[in-house]
Amino acid sequence: MRSMNIAATGMLAQQLNVEVISNNIANLNTTGFKRQRAEFQDLIYQTLRRAGATSTDAGTIVPAGVQIGVGVKAAAVYRINEQGNVIKTDNALDVAIQGRGLFQVRMPDGTTAYTRAGSFQLSPTGEIVTADGLVIEPGITLPEDTIAITINASGEVLAEVPGQQALQTVGQFELATFANEAGLENIGDNLLVETAASGTPQTGAPGALGFGKLQQGFVETSNVNVVAEITNLITAQRAYEMNSKVIQVSDEMSRTLTNFR
Repeated sequence: MRSMNIAATGMLAQQLNVEVISNNIANLNTTGFKRQRAEFQDLIYQTLRRAGATSTDAGTIVPAGVQIGVGVKAAAVYRINEQGNVIKTDNALDVAIQGRGLFQVRMPDGTTAYTRAGSFQLSPTGEIVTADGLVIEPGITLPEDTIAITINASGEVLAEVPGQQALQTVGQFELATFANEAGLENIGDNLLVETAASGTPQTGAPGALGFGKLQQGFVETSNVNVVAEITNLITAQRAYEMNSKVIQVSDEMSRTLTNFR
């Protein structure tokens, strides 16, 4: 019976749906995390009677035909790049992006990754780095005797050093944007990498046309909505149960046939 195989594809689809939802909930407190959504498509159809075929010698046309679907498949799991909430931390090296843009991170192999997580720290040499020690491009190093740091909305990094009344400009943050941010590939550790689907990055200073502004002393939280995720989880659970019920009913129908005497 087709119904068993069809319901099996439905159960697999809802299993994937629950896995995506659970990952969203697990990253509820991950800085800069963007929630994901599973997208599904119907599978191919078996045509038992083709619509538009002639049904008589007089040329009458079959108006609808008969097509039987064979189930569902996963089409994509895509990120929803909605702005997360911005919360105050009062940490001078915490920086939130308000608007479009991604921080650029220099990987150990020399390639560039991208992130929305602006919880930065200092390396032993005074360079601004991620929690894993990866350098934030284009590379900003603070003087050893820095006593305070200011990061303005346009990304300029200003250091206060002893003996100087004026603040010293030590670097400039740059942001990157993509035509299709949903096409970036997650590699973990709050990092994304470029793919053929994302397009090439466009870089610019924060606050420039098409780029968001920076806010020092704040971080962007995850954009996961707990109420929506729990609702989606319940819906997925019910869909899984209904598909399992289809398998149960199909099995009972098959048992009825085999019990004929």
